[in-house]
Amino acid sequence: MNTQIPVNLFRGRRQPTEKIALNRKPPWFRVRAPGSSEYMRIKNLMRGLRLNTVCEEANCPNIGECWSQGTATFMILGEVCTRSCGYCNVIHGTPLAVDYKEPKRVAEAVSELNLEHVVITSVDRDDLPDGGASIFSETVAALRKHAPHCRIELLIPDFSDRATDLYTVLGSCPDVLNHNIETVERLYRRARPGGRYQWALRLLKRAKQHSPQIATKSGLMVGLGESREDLRRTLIDLRQVECQILTIGQYLRPSPAHLAVERFYHPDEFAEIRKEALGLGFGHVEAGPLVRSSYHAREQVDTFKKAAVR
Repeated sequence: MNTQIPVNLFRGRRQPTEKIALNRKPPWFRVRAPGSSEYMRIKNLMRGLRLNTVCEEANCPNIGECWSQGTATFMILGEVCTRSCGYCNVIHGTPLAVDYKEPKRVAEAVSELNLEHVVITSVDRDDLPDGGASIFSETVAALRKHAPHCRIELLIPDFSDRATDLYTVLGSCPDVLNHNIETVERLYRRARPGGRYQWALRLLKRAKQHSPQIATKSGLMVGLGESREDLRRTLIDLRQVECQILTIGQYLRPSPAHLAVERFYHPDEFAEIRKEALGLGFGHVEAGPLVRSSYHAREQVDTFKKAAVR
C-alpha cells in the first residue's frame, strides 16, 4: 500500500503549559456515576448468566454511560489472564477450564438486551493450544443464530502470532476485527512483555489480506511516556497494514502496582492527534481522554461505513 505521509506530522506541536499533579486526574475526567435502571438491568443479567464484562474487569470509566445506553463488552474465556501487562487491571494467573456453554449464554444475553452492535473480547489464554480462537468462532455462530440482526465486533488477543488461529476467528465472519496495539514499540517490553509490537501489526495485516471485507480496528493508549515521534511512527505503521478504525485514549493507572501515568493529554491534544490520524487515511478515529476501544463502538462503525460509501 502506498500511504502518503504528511511531512509535518506532530512536528512543532506545543506541549500543554498547564502543570497537573499526576496523582490526581484533571477536571475533564469527571464522569457520571453508574446506577441507572438500565445499568442495574444489565448487571443483574450478567450475574444471572454468569458472564464477565471487560467494562467491570478493567474498571472502565465509561461503564455508567455505556450500560445506561444498553451497550456492554462481553469478556469470554474466563476472568483470569495468562499474561501480566503493566497497565491492565484484569486478574492474571492460572485460568479455570474453558466453559463450552459460554457462547450460548452470551448470545442469550445479547438477544435479551436487543443489542444492535456487540463487542466480544477475552483474556489472553496462552494455556490453550489455539489461544481460545475456537471459542470466539463458536460465540459468533451462537450470536448469528440467536441475535441475527446484531453486528458483531471481536476484540481478539494476538494468539502468539499464530496465523492459523487468526484464520479460525476470521472464518466465523465477524463484522469488525479489532486488535489493540495498545502502546508504541519503544514501550512494549515494559508495558506489554507478553506480546510483541510486530505481532500486533502482523495480525492486522493478515486479517486484511485474508478477509478484506472485514473492517479492521485497533486501539492506542497515551500517557505512558511515549513521545510525539513515537506516536507518529505507530500511526504510520497501523496505516501501512491498512488498519481502518482507530481509538486513542488516556491511560489511567488502575492501582499503585501498575505503570505510572507519565502525563495527561489535554482534550485539545486529542483533537489534534485525531486530525493528523485522519490525514493518514484512517476511515474513522475516536480520540479523547475517556475513549476506550469499545467506547461508542456502534457509532464508530456507523461513521466508518458512511464515510466508505461516499
